[in-house]
Amino acid sequence: MSNAAFDATNLPYADGDFYAFEQMLTAKEQDRLAEVRDFLAREVKPIAVDCWNRGEFPMDLIPKLGELDLVSPVRRQGYSNLFAGMLHAEVTRADASIATFMGVHDGLFTGSIEALASQEQADAWLPDIYSLKKIGAFGLTEPLGGSDVAGGTRTTAKRDGDNWVLNGAKRWIGNATFSDWVVIYAKDVADNQVKAFLVDTSLPGYSASKIENKISLRTVQNADIILDNVVVPDFFKLANGNSFRDTNKVLKVTRLAVAWQAVGLQMAAFDVARSYAVERRQFGRPLAAFQLVQNQLVQILGNTVASMGMMVRLAQLEDAGVAKDEQSALAKAFTTARMRESVALGRSILGGNGIVTDYGMAKIFSDAEAIYSYEGTHEINTLVTGRAITGVSAIV
Repeated sequence: MSNAAFDATNLPYADGDFYAFEQMLTAKEQDRLAEVRDFLAREVKPIAVDCWNRGEFPMDLIPKLGELDLVSPVRRQGYSNLFAGMLHAEVTRADASIATFMGVHDGLFTGSIEALASQEQADAWLPDIYSLKKIGAFGLTEPLGGSDVAGGTRTTAKRDGDNWVLNGAKRWIGNATFSDWVVIYAKDVADNQVKAFLVDTSLPGYSASKIENKISLRTVQNADIILDNVVVPDFFKLANGNSFRDTNKVLKVTRLAVAWQAVGLQMAAFDVARSYAVERRQFGRPLAAFQLVQNQLVQILGNTVASMGMMVRLAQLEDAGVAKDEQSALAKAFTTARMRESVALGRSILGGNGIVTDYGMAKIFSDAEAIYSYEGTHEINTLVTGRAITGVSAIV
């Protein structure tokens, strides 16, 4: 970028909130969001690209995140779903990998405990989970099972007296190389129903190996998990996790979080592209002086605003307790498609500088690919929505 003394943050709409959605939050929520934004600017953004390049997770960040107290803002702290969504978008805006770490620990792992554990289990486990003294992972996807894992779970659980014996494999499990616990979803051989288990990662027979050579979310430590006769006491079988229908209670909420990630990554793309366009000069003028560049910037902004508008309404439906699975599915499909378009436009604005991580956009561009696919592919979420509006399933 140019070294000229130009502060792009002083431009109108510098925060990208073109329709002032943030003003829909309460004053307390706005203050809390500002607090988190300051933390991200100070602790996350300066290290994000370096961690991504090295493919290493900043473990020293975890206690700081624990002190910030971000886990379970709706269920435990009483904030609105709108605030929680904007919070997740803001973390993604700073770094999609840290947002994914939080999404796995908070949404998938903690969400599983909150939704499926008994009160006795929750009382025993949640305090350390909320404070990030214990880090969690979520083991559902398998080497041979992704979108079809609901009926195709190969990992098995067999009751043996007061214990359960787990065997199988899981893949793409975020946080699993360093997590203390992982919720494993396994098929009970007695009734063929998928059940949930809290597994201590130090147990004999449990192993996790890092997946290497990723081009997306490189800071996230995804792992292959092997379960070889892992013995789990019956107390660690989640009391209310007895079928895949129960699992879906968790996935419905986390699918919304990924749609908010798509909003946040578009905000990040807009931040980088707009700053670059007003600072970088070509033919003696800022890039922003060219009509086609302004067109690209406005397209990114329009995609972001449209995605945010959809998510604001869906958050309102969540707060009212009337949101439906198919609405979450449409949100995930729509916002991630707009995200993919937005990050491509942003990369184009940076030209050759858009393919090196030094300028930030290459990382944003690459991270979008993982967000586009996880928590239900674009195709599956499209077909879930299609089934809702036609009454006909085209999935199988």
